[in-house]
This record gives sequence, C-alpha cells and structure tokens, in this order.
Amino acid sequence: MRAILTRVKSASVSIDGETVGQIGKGFLILLGVGPEDTEDTCRILAEKALSLRIFEDENEKMNLGLEQVGGEVLVVSQFTLYGNCRKGRRPSFAGAAGPELGEALYERFLSICQELGYPPQHGRFGADMQVESINDGPVTLILDTDELTAPRRA
Repeated sequence: MRAILTRVKSASVSIDGETVGQIGKGFLILLGVGPEDTEDTCRILAEKALSLRIFEDENEKMNLGLEQVGGEVLVVSQFTLYGNCRKGRRPSFAGAAGPELGEALYERFLSICQELGYPPQHGRFGADMQVESINDGPVTLILDTDELTAPRRA
C-alpha cells in the first residue's frame, strides 16, 4: 500500500462539480492499493500516517500531530501511485490492485481512520475526481508499507 501524505491548510475533492469531501488543517492522503495488500497493511499504513508529528510547535519544529492541532483527514483513492514508467511513454498500472480488492481495502482504510479517531472525508473509489489543496510548508511524505514492514538493516 502506498500513500502520498501532504500537510495542508485546506483540501477538497469534487466529483462532477460537487464537493464530496472537504477539510481544513490536516492531512490530504492519496492512497494506492497493491495486489498483495491486506487489512493488516491498511492498519499499518493508517496507524503510521495518523501518528506522524509533522505540524510545527511554538519553536517551529515539526513536533505536533493531528490530535494536538485539531487536524482533519481527507483520503482520495489513487491507483496511479502504482504506475510504472520504466518503459515507453505510457505508464503501466499492472502493479495496482484490481478494482474489487482496491475498493475493499480503500474502504477498510477509511474505517480504520474512523476507528483511530479521525473520521475521514473522502472521495469516491473509481470516480473522476478533482482535488484541490493548499499545501502547508510544503510538507509532503511518501509512505509505502513495503518499506514500513521490511526488516531493518543492522
């Protein structure tokens, strides 16, 4: 599972001109699901993302988390995070999960965010969406469960 997490001042997602999800200060999470992902990888990624301390404290150090700043979460499905651009000019998306698994794990990720105390605003799986954000910092991080769960080197 992969995510691009951006610290935002605000973000929204629209479908056919209608805003379906909107937040103020918080995290915009673009979420991609791979074919080997499971409910366990959903939980690992959600726990990691939602626990990051990337908001500045009074000393301008990234030391505060969502809870301390009253932050919100907007999650948007993004299968293109599994795009492979190694060959040719058109990316291959063969590395992304199929729609059935992708949607199931996207929905599971949303429910885990809810369980962890951050009811997410969100887009709609498979829809043509327009995403707007005002990035804060900018602070943008790449999270990949392959790296989060890999054995550490000595």
